[in-house]
Amino acid sequence: MNSKARISAVGSYVPAKRLTNSDLERLVETNDEWIVQRTGMRERRIAAPGEYTSHMCISAIDNMIEEYGVSLEDVDLILTATNTPDLPFPTVSCLVQAHFGIPSTGALDLNATCAGFVYALHTANAFITAGLHHKILVLGADHMSAITDYTDRTTCILLGDGAGAALVEAAADGTPGAFLGHYLGSDGTGGVHLYRTGLADRLGEKDLEGAGKLVQNGREVYKFAAGTVPKGVSALLDSAGMAMSEVDWFIPHSANLRIIESVCERMDFPVEKTLYSLEYYGNTSAATIPLSLHMGLKEGKVKPGDLLLLYGFGGGLVHGGLLVRWG
Repeated sequence: MNSKARISAVGSYVPAKRLTNSDLERLVETNDEWIVQRTGMRERRIAAPGEYTSHMCISAIDNMIEEYGVSLEDVDLILTATNTPDLPFPTVSCLVQAHFGIPSTGALDLNATCAGFVYALHTANAFITAGLHHKILVLGADHMSAITDYTDRTTCILLGDGAGAALVEAAADGTPGAFLGHYLGSDGTGGVHLYRTGLADRLGEKDLEGAGKLVQNGREVYKFAAGTVPKGVSALLDSAGMAMSEVDWFIPHSANLRIIESVCERMDFPVEKTLYSLEYYGNTSAATIPLSLHMGLKEGKVKPGDLLLLYGFGGGLVHGGLLVRWG
């Protein structure tokens, strides 16, 4: 991949309200030990009443501006990865543009569920490398508590709310881009295993359930992730001419710690070199990877020159990965 783009800044946001495992014990038949053993999760953050995906994105951008001192005036495209927009339209990207008064920019939402941030970064890199754009604001955010059935103990223990932001800019002349490889995939036949209804309440020949809330077959999603991600990572590394031993940090979608452990075991990669945000934030869908990256930066783990492997997977079923040189 002859990239001409780099990531110049990141930020993140999670709501103040905590939903602990003890809180969930009062909602459904479960307990802290059971949740931690099966998911690795202890808390998740829940948006306040009237706080939606656009508000979380705006807060993540504010955090990015505070930490990096960047300007949005010359942003020429906003890309928001989300499956829970405030409204069908106007898009979250348009709401962000209005809030910050960015004078001349395109605005586009995309939905690749939990792989959305990877897809959005890939799209930003492609647009900049092609010379079509110069500076793109990339957001990954989801308001998962709004689509959670809190009577379903198999899903309500997993989901939380949050947002991440990144600026992707054209690299300086003569400077190599940060994106070293990509791999995208999908299996639409598995869509029945993770969905929520919209205008349609049927998928092919199957009658759908949930009445607009997320419905998941956890066993099938686990099998999909554990089997698909290692193969995708292998294809990604092969395409870039690299080996897993060169990766400094693996940043997968924070769906479930047991999935991450299974994937790492199959790739013979140490879990200790994996960044995840699920322990105290839960599964925030498109926000998990930017939250994990930002946490790794703030904790001093991710350093300039590190090779990062980002990999998302989720409803669709979709998956995708990127190799990024940080710095």
